[in-house]
Amino acid sequence: MRKLSKLLAILLTLVMVAGALTACGGGDKEKDTSKTTDNSGSEDKKDEASNEETSNDDSASNDETVDEIYYLNFKPEIAEVYNQIAADYEAETGIKVKVVTAASGTYEQTLKSEVAKSDPPTIFQINGPVGYESWKDYTLDLKDTDLYSYLSDKTLAVTSGDGVYGIPYVVEGYGIIYNNAIMEKYFALGDKATDITSMDQVNNFATLQAVVEDMTAQADALGIKGVFASTSLGAGEQWRWQTHLANIPLYYEFNDNSAFDNSVLAGLAADEIGFTYGNNFRNIFDLYVNNSASQKGLLGSKSVNDSMAEFALGQVAMVQNGNWAWSQINGVDGNIVAAEDIKFLPIYTGVAGEEKQGLCVGTENYFAVNSKVSPAKQQASIDFIEWLFSSAKGKDYVTNQLGFIAPFTTFEDNEKPADPLAREVLAWMEKDVESVAWTFAAFPSEEFKNYFGDALLEYVQGGMAWDDVATIVKDSWKSEKAK
Repeated sequence: MRKLSKLLAILLTLVMVAGALTACGGGDKEKDTSKTTDNSGSEDKKDEASNEETSNDDSASNDETVDEIYYLNFKPEIAEVYNQIAADYEAETGIKVKVVTAASGTYEQTLKSEVAKSDPPTIFQINGPVGYESWKDYTLDLKDTDLYSYLSDKTLAVTSGDGVYGIPYVVEGYGIIYNNAIMEKYFALGDKATDITSMDQVNNFATLQAVVEDMTAQADALGIKGVFASTSLGAGEQWRWQTHLANIPLYYEFNDNSAFDNSVLAGLAADEIGFTYGNNFRNIFDLYVNNSASQKGLLGSKSVNDSMAEFALGQVAMVQNGNWAWSQINGVDGNIVAAEDIKFLPIYTGVAGEEKQGLCVGTENYFAVNSKVSPAKQQASIDFIEWLFSSAKGKDYVTNQLGFIAPFTTFEDNEKPADPLAREVLAWMEKDVESVAWTFAAFPSEEFKNYFGDALLEYVQGGMAWDDVATIVKDSWKSEKAK
């Protein structure tokens, strides 16, 4: 029995070993089958892994903690102010703002170098529509930001299609500056030839012309030498006409080109111009010259400083210039024009619908946010810019230390610049009118402007017909574009 039991135990052990070996063999076959299945479905597995990785990346971006953003500053003269702003922002929010300032005249070169680095600028500047064309692959759409909603005149933003890619943060404007004290004196005259009683009624060229020509007839009663300051046409003194005034007819011409989002891009693409609004230019230019403090024969020797002195001394009621002219007016010895009497009027030329035209407002300074950095850094950058233009501390820096005319509705009256012309620019931007864009950025060259200015002087002196002026404008645009 013991032998039988021993034999059975041995047999049982052999069976168990055989079973174990069979199980091992079957396991190897399963693994081989499994490997074959993985190979046949490898593309699906890769897609799944890729989706999972993308999801993890999005999650990482959403959960990213940002402790630093980077602003590449354009203007060396205000670099120290930005450093102070950065320190205050970090103290308040814990987020460091790295401020790097490009050397004067090297911004584009510096930006190209910096965006190629592993830690690129998160905020940078573009030079309007022209700059956008160079940097559109790096600019984030800002249309849904509070910053864009703050803009008092949204036509100033750099746009493409439905997107907003550049936000102007400082603007300047120009138009016809007038002395309201003289205008009120005119409106009070009992024998004036018009029924106009307020500058609010002067909203087109026909009305402006009627008022100006009647004021010229009433010059002695008003105590003025002329309605307009001298139309400075001396060498180097023509920029108000060959650039700033020329902006208006070409803005309207290029704005008629529906193939482009804005007048500057249309102008840059124009190898030729029709000068189709040339007679509108002539309307206002003739009004200036024919109702001036100086005779036509003297205008070739007059300077911008002469014009501004005439205005400051109360010798004239109006002068074409920009908000930067306040320092000139205020600095003239014997200035008698009170700050509260200095106002702006749009440059009306007789274009249909100009009652809705505003001042000529523009800038070369637009904030852009880098679309190549993480969403968290993009948002942190937007937060900083919005803080700068909406918080009490930020707005104080903007107005009192940076000295900006900021085009945002976030500024209360007591937070706006004290400069009367700067305040006028802001007031006009908040009206129900459309600012005229600075289209002269599309002018082909300085020589084009000089040809225009020289032709204007010859026209004023009687040596050239207006049709010849128009021909020179068209021909010089074409020839300068061809260079």
